[in-house]
Amino acid sequence: MARKTRTAGRRGLGARAWAGIRHVGRGAWWLLRLPLVWVPLLLLLAAFVGYLFYLDHLVTSRFDGRRWNLPAHVYARPLELYEGRPLSADGLAAELRRLGYRNVAAADQPGTFRRNGGRIELMTRPFRFWDGAQPAQAASVAFAGGTVGMLRGPAGGPLPLLRLDPLLIGSVFPADGEDRIIVEPGDVPPLIPTALRVVEDRRFDQHPGIDLFAIMRALVVNLTSGKVRQGASTLTQQLVRSYFLSNERTLTRKSREALMALLLEAHYSKADILNAYLNEIYLGQDGSRAVHGFGLASQFYFGKPLAELQLHEIATLVAIVRGPSYYDPRRHPERVLARRNMVLKLLAEDGAISAAEASAASARKLGVVLDRNVAATYFPAFMTLVHQELTAHYRDQDLTTEGLRVFTSLDPMLQSTAEDALAGGLRRLQRPKKPELEGAVVLVNPQTAEVLAVVGGRRSGFEGYNRAIEARRPIGSLVKPVVYLTALEAGRTLATRIDDAPIEVKLARGKTWLPQNFDRQAHGEVPLLRALAESMNMATVRLGMEVGVPKVVKMLGRLGVGVAAAPNPSLLLGAVDLAPVDVAQLYSTLASGGFRSPLRAVRAVQGPDGAPLSQFPLSTEQAVDPAVVYQLDHALVEVMRRGTGRAAGNRLPAGIVAAGKTGTSNDLRDSWFAGFTQDLLGVVWIGYDDNQPTGLTGASGAMSVWSEIFAHAPLQSFAAPLPEGLTTLSIDYPTGLAVGEGCGDPVVVPVPLGTEVPPLPGCGASPMGIVEKPLEWLRGLMQ
Repeated sequence: MARKTRTAGRRGLGARAWAGIRHVGRGAWWLLRLPLVWVPLLLLLAAFVGYLFYLDHLVTSRFDGRRWNLPAHVYARPLELYEGRPLSADGLAAELRRLGYRNVAAADQPGTFRRNGGRIELMTRPFRFWDGAQPAQAASVAFAGGTVGMLRGPAGGPLPLLRLDPLLIGSVFPADGEDRIIVEPGDVPPLIPTALRVVEDRRFDQHPGIDLFAIMRALVVNLTSGKVRQGASTLTQQLVRSYFLSNERTLTRKSREALMALLLEAHYSKADILNAYLNEIYLGQDGSRAVHGFGLASQFYFGKPLAELQLHEIATLVAIVRGPSYYDPRRHPERVLARRNMVLKLLAEDGAISAAEASAASARKLGVVLDRNVAATYFPAFMTLVHQELTAHYRDQDLTTEGLRVFTSLDPMLQSTAEDALAGGLRRLQRPKKPELEGAVVLVNPQTAEVLAVVGGRRSGFEGYNRAIEARRPIGSLVKPVVYLTALEAGRTLATRIDDAPIEVKLARGKTWLPQNFDRQAHGEVPLLRALAESMNMATVRLGMEVGVPKVVKMLGRLGVGVAAAPNPSLLLGAVDLAPVDVAQLYSTLASGGFRSPLRAVRAVQGPDGAPLSQFPLSTEQAVDPAVVYQLDHALVEVMRRGTGRAAGNRLPAGIVAAGKTGTSNDLRDSWFAGFTQDLLGVVWIGYDDNQPTGLTGASGAMSVWSEIFAHAPLQSFAAPLPEGLTTLSIDYPTGLAVGEGCGDPVVVPVPLGTEVPPLPGCGASPMGIVEKPLEWLRGLMQ
């Protein structure tokens, strides 16, 4: 019993001790549990700090470096005015409107003009050209007889030359599609930052990147209304979202946006942030091109620089900021108009503008340029040529990131004329229950080899299949001048007679070819002049077989068009596939007296700082003797006077001499026309993309579009001095025999000195048939 008591006492002591230990242990265990609580918190804190450092590095590294990949901007040719230039007052006014110039009562500001009948007063914009900066310049232009009759400066003195700023026609932008025109603070109308503050972020100058007051206000409004009616994003947050993040609606993105906005404000001034916002914010879409920044948006919507915007236009851009798709002024003008007027009302309430100014601006139309050819819009067919030339000299990375300025030869007036003529011609020629006819146009200055306009299809503003460059189709009779040029070089003349009679051509594997004329008639012996003018197939094949098909193929190469296929007699009638731009290259050599120059679309490239980087001067070499080409060109003039092109010749302005040739492929699948004056060459193709017959000849299809273009273009008559070694004589057009004055159906042709032509019986021509005063005859022909 005592043992039990002893044991019990010992156990009681142990219990008390254990209880004490446990009491102490509670504190100890609490201490032991401290790491379990704080370590995760410390780790989370460390991770958060590390994340902040990461975001801070992301913000500063991108913002301190090159902030944007700057696309190369591409410009059209600048219109140059000088006394005597073919141009009308309507033409200049259209060019000024295309450039976004405003027609005002007094043209005393850059980008303005005033028209008074046949006189236009204007003030050009300052512009940095490849050959130096040009300040704004006032001028007065008077017109007479379809030309610039007088060009005067502000003091009334004569101006030798006035150059307008060029139209922005496109960009070479990166894969992300972002395009922008960088603006500096001095380029921005002061009302734009004011309007952004009033409409988007009233406390921009006070908050540190996020606005807690705005957040609470938006929370109350949204809770009481039961739906999201108001946002709380600051301008800084909008910049962060556009520049660093995406538009996904997640809490993670929103939290990251807030942190980065705070960091951005911690490192950079409000002025720097606002300027970045003006250049970054997304303001619209143009096909695959995303319109970023107020600089490009001003061109895209109003066709003029940001500095020239008026109050109602500024309010429109600020209105679009809220949602460029929802407030697209071209698709939803009524929405934009309502929001624009709300912006004007807020500006008036804030005191930024007067109530009268707000009322007057609210009464105005949106003023958005609906015709994108007048805004900073792309000409995709022409831009294909530009890109091909640029990539031969620059890396894609340079073109899409370095902010290069590319000056081209595109003539916006001719481009617009060509687009309208092709679209109208295709509508007129379209047959019911048939696929849509397609077409292409290439216009070139043959003296400079500069491409002036390219139309790749009936919907010229859409990117895609560029028929002017990619559609290689049989050219039909467009090849015939090459056959005759080869024969002239071999010693024949335009008076040489060739038999237009049935001909059988032996082909490989025992086959034969029996070409026929389009009218199924044989015309007997005719001069080369008539055979080409009337596009006689049998005479052409006979001539080509006499000189040799390989020589014709070689001549094609000399003129700038390589033919890879083996020489085949069918080539003599156009069984060779070329794109319209290839035909333009070929005929450019014919129109320039036999001097071959590669076609070019780029004139110069300038760095972002204005330093000239590259120029693309004319390079040329003599491909064919000018005396030989002169004879051929004379025959092509007769095509327009007597032959298959006479309907086009009749549509030209009075006194204009042109040369040209129709082309029709087998089964009427392709309709072609190529023709030129002194300073303009045009090639037109019409056909179906699936190569089915069109039912159109070159004369009934493509030539009508060519005629429409040339009837509305400023032209100089085709003329060339008679080369040494040539003289002229008068022959009977039907037979090619020499005739005297008042006899037969005379036509004057250039021939090599010493050429003898038999006389037409009964005409009393001299035995030699040589005209005594060849130059007088030639002048009469070319007038």
